[in-house]
Amino acid sequence: MQIFLPALPAVQADFAIGANVVQLTLSLSLLAIAFSTLAYGPLSDRFGRRPVLLVGLALFLAGTLVCALAPNIGILIAGRIVQASGGAAGMVLARAVVRDLWGHDEAAAVIARLTMVMVVAPMVAPAIGGALTDVFAWRAVFWFSAFAGVLIAFWTALRLPESHLQRGHAEGMRGMLRGFAHLLGSGRFCGYVAHTAFSSMIFFAFISGAPYLMVNVLERPATEYGLWFMAASLGFMLGNFLAIRTSGRWSLQGLMLTGSLLSLLGVALSGGLVAMGHLSPMGLFLPITLTMVGNGLAMPNAQAGALNVFPHRAGTASGFSGFAQMMLSAVAIQAVGQLHNDTAWPMLAFMGLGAFGALIAIIAVARLEKRLAGARAAERQASLHGG
Repeated sequence: MQIFLPALPAVQADFAIGANVVQLTLSLSLLAIAFSTLAYGPLSDRFGRRPVLLVGLALFLAGTLVCALAPNIGILIAGRIVQASGGAAGMVLARAVVRDLWGHDEAAAVIARLTMVMVVAPMVAPAIGGALTDVFAWRAVFWFSAFAGVLIAFWTALRLPESHLQRGHAEGMRGMLRGFAHLLGSGRFCGYVAHTAFSSMIFFAFISGAPYLMVNVLERPATEYGLWFMAASLGFMLGNFLAIRTSGRWSLQGLMLTGSLLSLLGVALSGGLVAMGHLSPMGLFLPITLTMVGNGLAMPNAQAGALNVFPHRAGTASGFSGFAQMMLSAVAIQAVGQLHNDTAWPMLAFMGLGAFGALIAIIAVARLEKRLAGARAAERQASLHGG
């Protein structure tokens, strides 16, 4: 996703289309990810993580080649949809594999470590995408992605063992729907997923508006956008590192609340600078780096919390969580594109909505967890007295 962001203005100019049309290469690809995650989770619960992941990688490669050769914007959008449908497999199954191999207490720290490693590629990807676009052309981004996809597929086929050993026969669509209904019947699960989705909305609203502000409004090269984006990614990595270091010492809910407050503060600072007329790369990216620290601290704990509610449905839970993230993010991306008016306000409005929504979600989850802990304590007390 991120390697393509600096190329968006070049694609817009090449095909002579509006920002709202080129934005479909992002929003529709996110919708493809959203619906794909619904399938990958349950399928991996039934057939195993490894074979489903390999199928996803094959789809990713096919879609990437279509994008590289696309003669018009319609074919490019179609290729992005196929590419995203395949790439979603890694997003879902990486977390599911972690939950297979680590238990309730260790999952949050391991997911934070996994996320910190995973964010290295998105951190350097905009810089690479910007350089490829400036030196060659936007199609070079997809040839590079295809090469990376081949390496990942080859490494996965050789080195990734199956982690989900207790699986049964496929239940079909009805079984999938029953699984989703079971998850949605839990207020705790819905709260964790809502927090993750709103936190993701912050990030995708930012990446929807920032490239246009940098290239078209501030008239900076795509490469510079990629370099500034690295600062925000480093902030996310710092948040992941803090999540790892504090895991076990703070509760999931405490870390999520702290991260949510930092995210809201960063968006508020950015809005304040813009309101005072200080729209600049530094004024745009430094406050958002604080927001990304908060996201990096909160999101791994929210993801672990969602997976821990129903451990036996880790794949399905991860898939639905990914679906909610991408659906809300797709709405934010397309809305920011539609409302684009050469100012930062559409982007900041949706970032603020995401930050506020994440804060409300963690407050609700904390209350539910406290109520559940109280009920369990009362049951233990009653059991002791009964014994």
